[in-house]
Amino acid sequence: MGRHEWDSGARRWRLTALLGVAVAALALVVTLLNTLPGDGGSTAGTTRDGDKVHGTPVTPPETPQPAVGWGFTHTQFSADEGSGAATQRVEGMLEKQSLPQIQHIMGWGAGNPEPSKGRYDFSEMDSRIDFMRKTGGTPVVTLCCSPDWMKGGTSGRTDWSQAALETAPDRAHYKDFAALAATVAKRYPDVRHFIVWNEFKGFWNDSEGRWDYEGYTELYNLVYKALKQVDKDIMVGGPYLVMDSVDPRQKEDASTTVRGTWGAMDQRVLDAFDYWNKNKAGADFVVVDGSSYTKDDDLLPDEFAATDKLTAVGSWVRERTHDLPLWWAEYYVEPADGNDERKGWSETHRVAVQAAGMIAMAKGGASSGFYWNPEKEKGTDCAGCLWTPTDSAGGGKRLPMYDLISHFGKQFPPGTTYRTVSVAADDVPNVRVLATDKAVLVVNTLDRSISAQVDGKRFDMGAYEVKWLSR
Repeated sequence: MGRHEWDSGARRWRLTALLGVAVAALALVVTLLNTLPGDGGSTAGTTRDGDKVHGTPVTPPETPQPAVGWGFTHTQFSADEGSGAATQRVEGMLEKQSLPQIQHIMGWGAGNPEPSKGRYDFSEMDSRIDFMRKTGGTPVVTLCCSPDWMKGGTSGRTDWSQAALETAPDRAHYKDFAALAATVAKRYPDVRHFIVWNEFKGFWNDSEGRWDYEGYTELYNLVYKALKQVDKDIMVGGPYLVMDSVDPRQKEDASTTVRGTWGAMDQRVLDAFDYWNKNKAGADFVVVDGSSYTKDDDLLPDEFAATDKLTAVGSWVRERTHDLPLWWAEYYVEPADGNDERKGWSETHRVAVQAAGMIAMAKGGASSGFYWNPEKEKGTDCAGCLWTPTDSAGGGKRLPMYDLISHFGKQFPPGTTYRTVSVAADDVPNVRVLATDKAVLVVNTLDRSISAQVDGKRFDMGAYEVKWLSR
């Protein structure tokens, strides 16, 4: 979607400004001494045995399942770093209920995995994998992004600008990227789920004004085959397209079939998905990404009703993929401001709309979804975070969004059979409901208290309250 945090290496560079001229000069000397002839970059800190198994892998199930449930994605800052007391607090919290966790191979908290061809540096990736192992979460790896030398950059160097990071590998290096994917799979044999690339980054056909779905599918197929050669039971999915929508009154690029009061799907996205779906080498699950709001950040007709888009998209995808397990790698219900911040709502409001969005995804057939925003770098203001920043000993405390996601994952795991429950007629416009034989999730969509009757029970709900009922 291009509006979330993308940087990674910068988080490990926060002390750089304190090093001084002398140390900087020494670093320059070391860099020069470690430069490969003709490559123009450094090999310092790299190794040739990138496929050597790291640490102590957790024994995975004999046969991995394609659906993993509801969890989160590690972003630029996460609980593998910070105060010992704070990180242990998060670890203890996650150990009580294992949540699936995603980590990218480059960016979003991980450094360049292969700065020069055949020279690897997985130090930051190792830290995230260790954290996942320690907390018991099902590990998922997103195979994005690509080293500079695969996309026209200088071998041994890394350009961490957003434009550079979001550049796809050159077609001549698709096989090199597939080889890197295989290396990652060998290094972390307990990772059994891989997503190929992120949001079609760099795959845009300027001349035709559409997605380069041919290029992405070619890359996907090479990666798929490379991973299956490492282990046929590895689960692979894509295409991780952003399911953009436009104002329902728009004609240009608007779908005439996938539409609602929330807007109309961008037909170019649907075309890209259809091409991948028809030409993929295979898939164990299907991955999408998107927001309830339009490309112009409009919530139509309001923030709760806009989540109906997530149901419509899910139903459309599942129909075309013959019910392959559906994952939402990212999902957003609150538009960001000009600084890419989502903090315009109260936390109670935010959690309520988030709950409505997750209900909508489940109703559209999703069995897995990943929340994007575990924590900020520091401070106490952490809108939408799962836990408070771990930079200080008092950090790492659970927040309302974590309670929602962890409880949702516990009550609605993959394979859940949903039930219809009664809702009083005058409450139907004001609540969102999801139920099983054992639990009912109810969301008050109003900014005021109500008395609701759901599943034959009458109860009071505060403004934007999220309530769990037992059956």
